[in-house]
Amino acid sequence: MKTEEIKQLFSQFEDASAELEGVECWSARDLQKLLGYSKWENFEKVIQKAKDACKNAGEKVSDHFPDVRKMVAIGSGAEKEVPDILLTRYACYLTAQNGDSRKPEIAFAQNYFAVQTRRAEVVEQRFLEYERVKAREKLSQTEKQLSGILFERGVDQQGFATIRSKGDQALFRLSTRVLKKKMGIPDSRAVADFLPTISIKAKDLAAEMTGLNVQIKDLEGQTKIEKEHIDNNQAVRDMLTQRGIIPENLPPAEDVKKLQRKLEGEEKKILKEAKKGGK
Repeated sequence: MKTEEIKQLFSQFEDASAELEGVECWSARDLQKLLGYSKWENFEKVIQKAKDACKNAGEKVSDHFPDVRKMVAIGSGAEKEVPDILLTRYACYLTAQNGDSRKPEIAFAQNYFAVQTRRAEVVEQRFLEYERVKAREKLSQTEKQLSGILFERGVDQQGFATIRSKGDQALFRLSTRVLKKKMGIPDSRAVADFLPTISIKAKDLAAEMTGLNVQIKDLEGQTKIEKEHIDNNQAVRDMLTQRGIIPENLPPAEDVKKLQRKLEGEEKKILKEAKKGGK
């Protein structure tokens, strides 16, 4: 998500907020639109999951999800009263956590409501960190699936490690050992844990392509699959370099495991704030 998109969403979420008896809150009807849900019935299911999460966390649901009524336009200047729910920041956070994370609005909201400091740049920084952690998780899932596909086609774990290493060499034009040395990565750690988001996604795309083509082309054995993976990584590299992006020249990023711990710690703070009455 681009900086402009993040700032636009930030403004929309800010404008939708209100204050009731000193408590910051959002209308569920307004939030429904902000989170990309066209039908209230579908969004109600998400809110119910959020209420369950609230209850399981030991919080009083009515403190964070009070029922209210709202007047909405129905055309020709007419209005009708419909049920609505006021959501505290904590309730909004739980709602976003239980939404469809494939929606960019949901991914943004998960970070917007997790940050107590109301500054666009703080939300943007957290979103970028979140996006990188999610990209790393996605790469792990893709590689696990690819490993399973290759195992069925005569490639063991050692063979898979070799194929993956050859793919990295095609993408970065450096061996894993040299790349780790250049980026200051400990020998015991995976290269992907220190790559910037775009490089993680590049590796993921190449792995996805290999998994698909191995099945479409019905490839068997390490030699043929290794060539396929090298070709796919080369294709991804060509796409990046044509746009002036040289993967091996990008600076290393912060340890993704450290970022994961940081984000999880911030999420725990939200619950603590709610329990202390910072609702």
